[in-house]
Amino acid sequence: MTLEQYARERPAFRARVIEHKRHRQLAVGPHATWCFEDRLTIQYQVQEMLRIERIFEPAGIADELAAYNPLIPDGRNWKATLLIEYVDPVERARRLAELRGIERGCWVQVEGHGRIHAIADEDLERENEDKTSAVHFLRFELPPASIAALRDGAVLRVGIDHPAYTHELVVPEATRRALLADLA
Repeated sequence: MTLEQYARERPAFRARVIEHKRHRQLAVGPHATWCFEDRLTIQYQVQEMLRIERIFEPAGIADELAAYNPLIPDGRNWKATLLIEYVDPVERARRLAELRGIERGCWVQVEGHGRIHAIADEDLERENEDKTSAVHFLRFELPPASIAALRDGAVLRVGIDHPAYTHELVVPEATRRALLADLA
């Protein structure tokens, strides 16, 4: 949308995206949230960036699309943003130091199949020798057999295995259905 059109439609579009995201987010333990991206969530991110930065030139729009389009799943995978959340800044700094490598411990598992570990941070390195980032980008490549099992109703589990943070859960049915729609 043009900036003018987006300004007019933003309240309704934002409400639609917030409702859409409701079944695309998972709390994996008390301090990690996975936000599964799709075309609509990324469109919203792009529109917001264009609005905030007042980008309207074709080259600037193309740059934003080039940055965000890789976060849209391609029908064989899921792409998620991992947010590590600690309210207290001192605790956050301490925990981000302890959680180096957490993104490599993220996995999904379709009932009857092996765990699929995330391919993380393909755009750039998000940790250093002192700490990890509070934001990581994850990609889960699903084999055809796992996709078929999901379509047949298999249970989906997700988790994080890290020495300082280990949690897993069964994905609620509404979220499982939302994610299944990404596997077209």
